[in-house]
Amino acid sequence: MVEASQTRMSPIASASTDVWSNVRVILTDIDDTLTTHGRVTADAYTALENLRAAGVLIIPVTGRPAGWCDLIARAWPVDAVVGENGAFYFRYDERRRRMIRVSADSEVERREKRKRLDALATKILHNVPGSAISADQAYRQADLAIDFCEDVPPLSDAAIAAITDAFKSEGATAKISSIHVNGWFGAYDKLTMTRRLLAEAFSIDIDRHNDLIVFVGDSPNDSPMFGHFVKSVGVSNVRTLADRCEWLPAYVTHSPQGRGFAELAATILKSRAI
Repeated sequence: MVEASQTRMSPIASASTDVWSNVRVILTDIDDTLTTHGRVTADAYTALENLRAAGVLIIPVTGRPAGWCDLIARAWPVDAVVGENGAFYFRYDERRRRMIRVSADSEVERREKRKRLDALATKILHNVPGSAISADQAYRQADLAIDFCEDVPPLSDAAIAAITDAFKSEGATAKISSIHVNGWFGAYDKLTMTRRLLAEAFSIDIDRHNDLIVFVGDSPNDSPMFGHFVKSVGVSNVRTLADRCEWLPAYVTHSPQGRGFAELAATILKSRAI
């Protein structure tokens, strides 16, 4: 993996067309990468459609819950989705009309871990005023999401750090997104489940085929992906959270959020047409 450096983020326009012309897979975060102020705008959704029509595999890799991921896998122009920061992947088989669901933990393991997370939720809400359980928690299988700015007034960096420390003090993994602190018991993350999905479903090895893959994101929970993929990209709002990232992307878009994703898609599609 490449160490974080603010100077590592080169504009995508500075790369030669050869960098993007062989891209076969796009892995993308959702919140503040595909979305703009919480919504998937027409330009970002059209970019997904255009990329998939060009034969590029599209896989959202998100901290969002299982309930959302079921809909995304069924209804969006995508090939699969990794959810809850790597707790599972879902892939809808259109020919057989069935959802393929693969989880890092068994159902029994998830139930046991849920008891521990519920106790931890009570502790965090008591100790960090202004924090809240995320509105999408009811649709989650494996993790606990604490909202620090999505549906509550933004919390301070110190409060966010206190939430993260509370997870870690109980032996849980904690990752900061642009809106939540997500915590879970287990060693998985976005990268480990992405590795498994691409190998099992598409016979793609993320080490051997690294050059064929682009990852695009914006926040600290994307950091392992930024560190692994040589063609990692941050939408420009990644700069606001760069000091919390262990690894930074190789490239950065000029535009933020969904417009940044559309900018990247246009760059890739243009390079394939040359």
